[in-house]
Amino acid sequence: MNMGWGEYLLAVLGLAAITVVTRSFFMLSQREMPLPEWFKRGLKYAPLAALTAVIAPEIFMSNGHLIATLRDARLPALLCASAYYFWRRGILGTIVVGMLVYLPLHIGLGW
Repeated sequence: MNMGWGEYLLAVLGLAAITVVTRSFFMLSQREMPLPEWFKRGLKYAPLAALTAVIAPEIFMSNGHLIATLRDARLPALLCASAYYFWRRGILGTIVVGMLVYLPLHIGLGW
């Protein structure tokens, strides 16, 4: 079944409205919403949890399955990048080291 341009337009406008309402929900109130202290503490970990949820599957999975071999360029790149981060604590250097290990193994050796 093919959708017409009107249905596409309705879908886009509906999704835009839902996005605006959900993202501005906390800004609509005139006063600050009271939050329990345990909830405020938990919110501090939300960015780290979200980043982990996005990155972990990219590192440890391939085509929806766990990596079954150690011959995957992502694993040595992860180890080297992690070692660099704990040595120097620099994000940019961590990315550069990870890519310097990953690219030759992935492109050059076909891992």
